[in-house]
Amino acid sequence: MIVAGFGFRKNASPGSLQSAFDSACVSVRPDCLAAPDDKATAKPFRLFAEQNDLPIKAVPADVLTQQNTVTQSLTSLTERGVGSVAEAAALSAAGPGARLLTERHISADRLATCALAIKEPS
Repeated sequence: MIVAGFGFRKNASPGSLQSAFDSACVSVRPDCLAAPDDKATAKPFRLFAEQNDLPIKAVPADVLTQQNTVTQSLTSLTERGVGSVAEAAALSAAGPGARLLTERHISADRLATCALAIKEPS
């Protein structure tokens, strides 16, 4: 399973999300999208998911903070307690034993990030 994890600001648009997604997903199509549970129902994120025909997995905040991320953003650490929300969301939603396929990619307008994680079938 491949998961595209997202972190984004309140004023991110579906276009912001698409920009980060397109940058991260150059040669792969994820099976689902993931975001922190308080952002997973945001209208721009839901619209983006519908446009890409992908389901959404909401990740609880306490699960995000259990992930070790490659990226260590001061903003993410301060606001969410994790180095990269996108990386942590992707890893969390993919499940135990998942690994990053890509570190976070930042949208052109810098309002959204996307990272990919994969969990190999056992």
